[in-house]
Amino acid sequence: MVTVYDVPAEELIAKVASKLREIDTIKPPEWAEFAKTGRHTEKAPTQKDWWYTRSASILRKIAIKGPIGTSRLAEEYGGFADRGSRPNKAVKGSRNIARKSMMQLEAAGLVAKNKNKGRIVTAKGQKLLDGAAKEVADAAKK
Repeated sequence: MVTVYDVPAEELIAKVASKLREIDTIKPPEWAEFAKTGRHTEKAPTQKDWWYTRSASILRKIAIKGPIGTSRLAEEYGGFADRGSRPNKAVKGSRNIARKSMMQLEAAGLVAKNKNKGRIVTAKGQKLLDGAAKEVADAAKK
């Protein structure tokens, strides 16, 4: 059986993002086209459907590192802030993006809360990830 650990992350995230577009509860908020993804970035993402890619990435990270909360997810998507002549400093990414995306994944039934420890992937979410991983692995064999 092929799992999320067996396929390249970039291809898996792209496949899961295409599947998330079909789910009604997962859609970008109205402010998503203007939002920066963290203090370390200068501009908003240029990709039109970046919300689905980020949601797929969050779902994968929850599956691999779960249970995980918004603060640790924000650390995962952080970077280095340019502080001028002072040395760069590591900063977290946007907690709002992580939180809203996890709420949408939870409403879709792909993620569930785990008693004060963050969120974990449900059986439905694991099935979605494993199915996408199998499709990616099958495409790589051809």
